Amino acid sequence: MNQTPEHGRSKAVGVNQLMAEIAGVGRDSRRGGYSRHVYDYADFELRDWFIDQALDTGLDVNTDRNGNIWAWWGSPGAGAVVTGSHLDSVPGGGAYDGPLGVASALAAVEILQGKGFAPTKPLAVLVFAEEEGGRFGVPCLGSRLLTGAIDADRARGLRDAEGVTLAEAAVKAGHDPKRFGADPESLARIGCFVELHVEQGRGLIELDSPVATGSSIIAHGRYRFSFSGQGNHAGATRLVDRHDPMLPAATVVAAARRAAAAMSDARATVGRLVPNPGGTNVIASSVDLWLDARAAGDGRTAALVEDITEAARAAAEAEGCELTVTEESYSDDVVFDEPLRSRMDKVLGGVPALPTGAGHDAGVLAAHVPSGMLYVRNPTGISHAPQEFAEAADIDSGAQSLARVLEELAG
Repeated sequence: MNQTPEHGRSKAVGVNQLMAEIAGVGRDSRRGGYSRHVYDYADFELRDWFIDQALDTGLDVNTDRNGNIWAWWGSPGAGAVVTGSHLDSVPGGGAYDGPLGVASALAAVEILQGKGFAPTKPLAVLVFAEEEGGRFGVPCLGSRLLTGAIDADRARGLRDAEGVTLAEAAVKAGHDPKRFGADPESLARIGCFVELHVEQGRGLIELDSPVATGSSIIAHGRYRFSFSGQGNHAGATRLVDRHDPMLPAATVVAAARRAAAAMSDARATVGRLVPNPGGTNVIASSVDLWLDARAAGDGRTAALVEDITEAARAAAEAEGCELTVTEESYSDDVVFDEPLRSRMDKVLGGVPALPTGAGHDAGVLAAHVPSGMLYVRNPTGISHAPQEFAEAADIDSGAQSLARVLEELAG
């Protein structure tokens, strides 16, 4: 898809107004917060909103082979300065994770246009598809496909909770899944990538700063633990006759906390557990759960997962159940490009630099192009939940900071 505007917007609307325009999209009445997932209704509405805003700003828009949307200021070409983020959310997530980076990128372009800046390099705003993995389970799916970090056949076969494959969902959205996969032409155009994101921790609260640059991302992975046992009647089946997969599944939940607590700078979380058939008066025949594990340093995430897996296997054996563990995604430690971060730091006047345990598309791109991040203060310190927040003044500071960085990089 290629779209070209007839003219740009006559007046900049500002990042806070842009965020307000999408505040009603994808609200989740059951969980609270937002549920916005790739190729669902909320995603379609947000993608259309972005395209309209980009066209109104005078940018040329196209969608690549993997469903990522590019909005270009100037002709697409090598050495481009690229910024952006994602529009999807986790189930019941906050309003800022992802969309703030997209809205700030649009606002930064408007700020530069308003001061008469003319980039000497191509400049693009990029919206990645399915960063959170909320529908198909693999995080940073759009950037992984772009860079070839995930096999295209595997991606096409990913299924959501209803059994719909990514390929099927893509066809309904008007995309050709046969074209999914590494896109060296698009990747080669990126001279550097900068992603603005709401902070997903308390670093800027404690440092009393509205913005920071990113220094690194700790290694993290997602793992599916599948326990199979014997479904049976909850009232008629004696305890000694049971092979209940819920027991070893519960062991994983507790073992994850213990193993992470025993390792410095580690996190392990079970946020999703699905018993089958899921009846109140039924012993489950199988249980699937997903472990999110993160630890800084070479091999430490693998060691963390191995500790948890050993506890899971012992518990499964004791209950007469079978266990299969599948790695669904893994990203190694990322250290953001130091020369790029130094340029960002210089133009921003020495803001703090923060490591993070949260994954980002910038972390995927960092293996291929110079990449960096800007964080905006979150006064709650809460993310991936409805309480995620950023003050209007800090949001504006973030957009202004991004504009200064883009001016430095593209000038």
